[in-house]
Amino acid sequence: MPKRTDIESVMIIGAGPIVIGQACEFDYSGAQACKALREEGYRVILVNSNPATIMTDPDMADAVYIEPVHWTAVERIIAKERPDALLPTMGGQTALNCALDLVRERVLEKYKVELIAASREAIDMAEDRDQFRNAMAEIGLEVPRAEIAHSLEEALEKQPNVGFPTIIRPSFTMGGSGGGIAYNLEEYQKIIKHGLEMSPTTEVLIEESVIGWKEFEMEVVRDRNDNCIIVCSIENFDAMGVHTGDSITVAPAQTLTDKEYQRLRDASLDVLRKIGVETGGSNVQFAVCPNTGRVLIIEMNPRVSRSSALASKATGFPIAKIAAKLAVGYTLDELKNEITGGTTPASFEPTIDYVVTKIPRFTFEKFPGANDRLTTQMKSVGEVMAIGRNFQESLQKALRGLETGISGLDEICGPISTDVDRDNLRHELRIPGSSRLLYMADALRHGYSYEDVAELTGIDPWFVIQVADLVNTETEIKADGLDALDAARMRSIKRKGFSDARLAAILDIDEAAVRKHRLQLGIRPVFKRVDTCAAEFSTSTAYLYSSYDEECEADPTDRPKIMILGGGPNRIGQGIEFDYCCVHAALALKESGYETIMVNCNPETVSTDFDTSDRLYFESLTFEDVMEIIDKEQPKGVIVQYGGQTPLKLARALEKAGAPIIGTSPRSIDLAEDREHFQKLVEDLGLRQPPNATARSKDEALKLAPEVGYPLIVRPSYVLGGRAMEIVHNDEDLAAYMDAAIDVSNDSPVLLDRFLDLATEVDVDCISDGERVLIGGVMEHIEQAGVHSGDSGCSLPPFTLSAEVQQELGEQVVKLAKGLKVLGLMNTQFAIQGDVVYLLEVNPRASRTAPFVSKATGLPLAKVAAKVMVGETLAKQGLVAQRVPDYFSVKESVFPFIKFPGSDPILGPEMKSTGEVMGVGRKFGEAYAKAQLASGVILPRQGTALLSVRERDKESAIELGKLLHDMGFDIVATHGTAQSLAKAGVSCRRANKVREGRPHIVDMIKNGEIDLIVNTTEGKQAINESVSIRAEAVRKGVTYYTTLGAAIATCRAIEHLDDGDVNRLQDLHKEVVA
Repeated sequence: MPKRTDIESVMIIGAGPIVIGQACEFDYSGAQACKALREEGYRVILVNSNPATIMTDPDMADAVYIEPVHWTAVERIIAKERPDALLPTMGGQTALNCALDLVRERVLEKYKVELIAASREAIDMAEDRDQFRNAMAEIGLEVPRAEIAHSLEEALEKQPNVGFPTIIRPSFTMGGSGGGIAYNLEEYQKIIKHGLEMSPTTEVLIEESVIGWKEFEMEVVRDRNDNCIIVCSIENFDAMGVHTGDSITVAPAQTLTDKEYQRLRDASLDVLRKIGVETGGSNVQFAVCPNTGRVLIIEMNPRVSRSSALASKATGFPIAKIAAKLAVGYTLDELKNEITGGTTPASFEPTIDYVVTKIPRFTFEKFPGANDRLTTQMKSVGEVMAIGRNFQESLQKALRGLETGISGLDEICGPISTDVDRDNLRHELRIPGSSRLLYMADALRHGYSYEDVAELTGIDPWFVIQVADLVNTETEIKADGLDALDAARMRSIKRKGFSDARLAAILDIDEAAVRKHRLQLGIRPVFKRVDTCAAEFSTSTAYLYSSYDEECEADPTDRPKIMILGGGPNRIGQGIEFDYCCVHAALALKESGYETIMVNCNPETVSTDFDTSDRLYFESLTFEDVMEIIDKEQPKGVIVQYGGQTPLKLARALEKAGAPIIGTSPRSIDLAEDREHFQKLVEDLGLRQPPNATARSKDEALKLAPEVGYPLIVRPSYVLGGRAMEIVHNDEDLAAYMDAAIDVSNDSPVLLDRFLDLATEVDVDCISDGERVLIGGVMEHIEQAGVHSGDSGCSLPPFTLSAEVQQELGEQVVKLAKGLKVLGLMNTQFAIQGDVVYLLEVNPRASRTAPFVSKATGLPLAKVAAKVMVGETLAKQGLVAQRVPDYFSVKESVFPFIKFPGSDPILGPEMKSTGEVMGVGRKFGEAYAKAQLASGVILPRQGTALLSVRERDKESAIELGKLLHDMGFDIVATHGTAQSLAKAGVSCRRANKVREGRPHIVDMIKNGEIDLIVNTTEGKQAINESVSIRAEAVRKGVTYYTTLGAAIATCRAIEHLDDGDVNRLQDLHKEVVA
């Protein structure tokens, strides 16, 4: 049936900030949906709070609202825009829950808005654990034995019916939030309490354990005529017990017989029909007993999901785009498959003649003290996908794409000679952690049989045999040496996915020697196309992957082309912001007449959508892989400054090999990172830096520290996201850092900087065309110096900086851009202490603030800079003056501490945030209030505030105490803070610190007596003593701040909680231009 004509406008709700369990795959699906509906002539209204998304670009929807994804804010937008329909299935769990809130609050009924793609009943049946179980029983499908509980007492009563170990799953949450596996009553009570707190409906499912069973997923699409297709089957490498987002997954499923596959296929379709998913994509998860073949349904998502994005990239079938068109009335047979140029309809099930492997990326090193074992609660922050002609090739390609310093199945264990060594290895195999695959390989190297490894891990023997074969091949290579690798053997090894770097490591020689030998043998990869039909029909789309097959399908054109290197897997410190810049570069260069080539390996992103660039190479970002593409395509230019640290690390090697790097030269990028050379440039330009030094050993660091002056901020050179960065206050702290944190050498020195306490930090983004420099935006940090810029909130325009200081910042930025010969984007960070401006660091590349500045000002920085790189000057683009808006935009960070209960949720120089939100308001307080709501922080209007601050914050704490008192808060303070407040006439009650006796402040938090916490601290001992305050605040969901800057900003925000104007982004941008 044709599209619906009774609706004219559709609202799409986005997923909000990037959090663990809900990442940038929903930007991909939301952007696809916006494009699909606008193609059909519908007016699209988009709501999302995440400025780092492509979907919130002003040209993606007719009306874009960067507002909190909260039903109160969405109601205001509905009242203003009056959409006919609401599409809630593109924004993950956040959008679904928001849509249900709108139904419950009767907002949709009041404004006559129809819910499309998934009805309230379907969402409830799929997401409510009890309803889902009953529905499955009605259609004869088995689910794990389980009970439902709404209180701890009920859960304790029902536990014996299920037995241990017990799987606990809260309703209406994502990424397994609040869930877990309990092996005893103590763990059970703890997880149940947490699960009930996390579930919006205070409901948990208590389920029999199926740990060790095989896990499969089916990606299904259905239309209103009951046409159904399976887009892709996915098999989890790891057995049940590990969240599917944390498991290695493989598509298509490798170990199912055809009969088993048909059984799961039929069950998937029955599930969709029963739940009532009338149109769109859904994901159905199964557990299969490896011994009996018994099949259980675990859950289904009545929306596009993380797996949908993976299935879309794995097959080339754009699930979100098709789902959006099905939602407005089309059927599958009416829609064309774009990847085959319309030769086949969308009702043809994709067929693939290759294997796809996804491996998750973890950042446990950011959260010392957190439990790094993998369970049913998701902990990974990103993922990498690889395509190969067989499982071994795709597995090894994915491993090197992770960017964790490995090039394949690298050795992770030392010698295994003692019982302790053997016990540790068995522990790593039995209790899954983030590196279990590498421990498997080591176990096989040390004589374990594949049967032993399969039994210890619960991983299907077929997969273990594949890994064992790779280990055996490594042993043979090592024994025979490089010269024994003739052309036939080299091709055979390459077909198993071995990289030049891995072969070099096995043979203990230089990678260049392996590359030279391989090229002399004439062994080079070919490039195959992803076409959804296993080459049955021709494809018009250049979506490519490498293999060591016979026929090359790349067919490069002779048009002038630019290659853009992406950022690889998301991780803390390098996330969606860099992908946003890569996408903008592709769009801008297309406008300028270039053919664009994208190279990336992240399946969650818009950059790896087959229609973002003219040609997409789904490849790992290693020198070998990238250089082969360059040799094949012969681009006119390669852009390395948009994908974060990933492509920058390759820049010098690529340039040396003849790659035409455009934009700021790798030499200038290196100069900005090289402490001693950069210091000379700063002195030549007459600028000021904090006192600093470079140390190449522990002794040298301890000798230089007094000259620089404590407190010090210490870090290794060449890092992103403040990795291994710390503030130290004395020789003891410094010695401990040098011993524990990092390897120090002449090649990787440690940087020592005087820490400017109580200074205001500022970020400035600019674009330089070599002649002129345009300031994109000046952002004042809300947290004081010492908090990583990626974790600090910031305001554009600044909310306290004088015009004179801002002018001085602009002048310094212009000097730096010209001194570094920047061509493109540059980000500079300053600290202002009193009226003195100190330069902290310069990054002559795209920064994580570029998307925020673009949304706040309407100036698309990444697009403009990309055009600059190919010779279009700022003047030619008509850009002469800085745009300073009359309204305030506030960026706030979002943290994953709830997923890592063992870690300290304190902010410092090492970045810990996973995502960001933006709030816009006429006043700073209004914008900050919106940003807090968008980040999930509920600001209390009244109640009891706890203040416990370090010595140097006492004066500011008095100002804060007065503000809170005037707003009607009761104040509780620890001894020293209480004395300062009392002297200043601020009434407060004194509370015990944890070490001062009971009842203490943690008891008060546990008892629900505290509504707002301000806790600042410094020095290792004080931080360790106060960690329980912050940890309990996270667990209980109490609003807390670890900097006074944020606490004072919060007071201003609370005053504006009722200022609820919603702003259309396009209207705001018109104001700025005017």
